[in-house]
Amino acid sequence: MSENPLLRKLSIVVPVLNEELTISEALGQLVSLREQGAEVIVIDGGSADGTVERARNLADLVLSAPRGRASQMNAGAHSSRGAALLFLHADTILPQDAGRQLHSFLEDPEQIWGRFDVHISGKHWLLPIVARMMNLRSRLTRVATGDQAIFVRRAAFEAVGGFPDLPLMEDIELSRRLMRLARPICLRTKVTTSGRRWEKHGVMRTIILMWRLRFAYLRGADPN
Repeated sequence: MSENPLLRKLSIVVPVLNEELTISEALGQLVSLREQGAEVIVIDGGSADGTVERARNLADLVLSAPRGRASQMNAGAHSSRGAALLFLHADTILPQDAGRQLHSFLEDPEQIWGRFDVHISGKHWLLPIVARMMNLRSRLTRVATGDQAIFVRRAAFEAVGGFPDLPLMEDIELSRRLMRLARPICLRTKVTTSGRRWEKHGVMRTIILMWRLRFAYLRGADPN
C-alpha cells in the first residue's frame, strides 16, 4: 500500500497496561495505517506480562510512562512526530475506512478535533442501547470519551495543556478545554470497543457507577 502524505502527519497513541492477550490484535488493525505513513506509539504503564514484547514489532515506538491514561497519553504525544494525534484505547478497533475519514480531517485546516461514534461489542442486550446513548450524549454535549477515539491537531492539544493530570475524567476535561477552541467533528462512522468491563462488573451497575462519577465530577468533586 502506498504512502499517504497526509497520513504521515498522524500519530496514533495507544496507552496499555497488561494487554498481553489482546495487544497483537489491537495493533494488527493499524498495519494499514502504518503502511500509509501514520506513526503508532505504544505507551506502557508498567505491565507485568508480555505486553511490551508483543508490541515492539507492531509499533514504531514503545515507551514507558507512569501508570494512568492521562500521563501515558501525554508521554506518547510528547514523543510523537505527527501534526495530529489520535488517542486509541487498546480495546478499541478503528473502522475499516478510518484512513479515509482521518484523511478528510487532516486536509481541512478548519477542523481542529473530533471523535468517532462507538459500538460496544458483547452479548448483553443493553450494550447497543448504551452505545447509542453515549453517541447521542456526545453529540448534544460536544464531550467525547476515550472509547470514541479522540483525534486532535497537535497545536490545539498543546494549547490546552494536553490531558489534565487526573486519575479519571481526563477525556471529559480535555473535551471541555478543546470546546473553547472549536466544536468537535462528530463522525457517525463507528469504532468498536470491548464490552468486557461492562459485562464483568454488570452493565446496569457500570452505568450507574459511571453516571455517579460523572455527576460528582461536574459538581466539582476531586477526581482522586
